[in-house]
Amino acid sequence: MPERIPVATYACDPISRAGVVAQLRSQPEVDVADGDEASAATVAVVIADEMDDETLRLLKTLRRNGGGRVVLVLSTVDDAGLFTAVEAGACALLRRSEATTDGLLLAIRSAAAGEGRISPDLLGRLLAQVGRLHQEVLVPRGLTLAGLSQREVDVLRLVAEGLSTGEIARRLSYSERTIKNVIHDVTVRFHLRNRSHAVAYAMKTGLI
Repeated sequence: MPERIPVATYACDPISRAGVVAQLRSQPEVDVADGDEASAATVAVVIADEMDDETLRLLKTLRRNGGGRVVLVLSTVDDAGLFTAVEAGACALLRRSEATTDGLLLAIRSAAAGEGRISPDLLGRLLAQVGRLHQEVLVPRGLTLAGLSQREVDVLRLVAEGLSTGEIARRLSYSERTIKNVIHDVTVRFHLRNRSHAVAYAMKTGLI
């Protein structure tokens, strides 16, 4: 028999929490965690009316304390709340109308497996917001979504090709000190170990 998924539940009101707990307790693949066990649950189901300050504080607390991957159930989801929920660490997002037993189980299984789950229309809205963020905030500052400037990407691409610091400086018409500073800034900003690690990061994010 598959191992049961420990799930903790949190809600803005006791009636909402009781309803979700009742749904989940009858499911053989879920182990509803209470009391001290809740902090060690694999998945946290958070039920709220909207993405308000109280809900945001709860999500931040759960993330800070390692309180499991969050499945967020909201009554209403506007664009600002959608983006804030993702920033705060929610990996699955459901409207209350979608939070049937089957819908919750699917979201919980996805969260436990390290995957995300979001309604297609909400995903479309989220991607649109990311696109606006890129065009209106990052591009004017010369940054990419991965937080690298085009100059940093160019330098890392040449490092990946095996060029030395001097060769990169000549290729890009910068001083060797500038190239060294670029590599140093990237490794410090993203907590990377060395040049090779910086190249691996750029490749992992699809920049080179």
